[in-house]
Amino acid sequence: MRVLITGGSGFVGQRLCQQLIAQGHDVQVVSRTPHDVRGKLPKACDIRDSAQAFVDTPPDALVNLAGESIAAKRWSAEQKERLIRSRVESTQQLIALCEQLAANGQPLPKVMVSGSAMGYYGDQGSKVVDESTSPHDEFAHRLCAQWEAAAKPIEAMGVRLAVLRIGLVLEAGGGTLQKMLPPFKLGLGGRFGDGTQFMPWIHRDDLVAAIMFLINEPTLSGAFNGSAPHPVTNAEFTQTLAKQLHRPAMFPVPAFVLKAGFGEMSQLLLTGADMRPARLSEAGFHFQYPTLKQALAAIL
Repeated sequence: MRVLITGGSGFVGQRLCQQLIAQGHDVQVVSRTPHDVRGKLPKACDIRDSAQAFVDTPPDALVNLAGESIAAKRWSAEQKERLIRSRVESTQQLIALCEQLAANGQPLPKVMVSGSAMGYYGDQGSKVVDESTSPHDEFAHRLCAQWEAAAKPIEAMGVRLAVLRIGLVLEAGGGTLQKMLPPFKLGLGGRFGDGTQFMPWIHRDDLVAAIMFLINEPTLSGAFNGSAPHPVTNAEFTQTLAKQLHRPAMFPVPAFVLKAGFGEMSQLLLTGADMRPARLSEAGFHFQYPTLKQALAAIL
């Protein structure tokens, strides 16, 4: 199978490329700077600077993971627009590729797995959240809703669309743990605010396996929650992490400090959703790391 990936040089994309190539698939990667990302990816990857550059080698499947980090900078009006644009434009590139293939009479991909995030649901308090839960209207939801809407036109072309609303991705060397580990290793970690907010999470290997599962299961379409079946509160997360590191977690960060330091972006740290992967579980997907303790033990 030939798989085209946007965001292939990212934390999840790199691992996905490795797994696909290990299974004998051909991997195409879209990057605005192919030379700069070459060292991050397997040599067998075909890296080009736009999706349309692959019109001569039509992909069988699309995986859309590109987007600027949502927690990289404070959410100014300009940064909010940049976050939306980075996701929508990369998605529109894939739509444009499919339109060009159709116009040329070339075969279209069979499936597109398009990224989204747990922020789609917004702040849900302690409510159990599945794919049918109504979202809370806030910036994180509007960002994800526009990202998902940008992918919808591909369905009218006959391409199966699966949208994956991804939780916090855990693995060594990047993702959520990259910023959390240093203070926790020093015994300086602690909960955010009162710690009651939920943190849906997923081990990177389970997320990659879920993407490949959605590619390969021809009956699966629509929205899927990409998180482990046992989400935890922020307080539980910090205690479990500290225990794995054999360190205390005695330094909570008050909510007012986070709000002062991060502004509106502090919502990412102080609110959450008890998000469950109902549709993946119903479809028979097996999680290698269903609990946080198992995931952190494997990582640390």
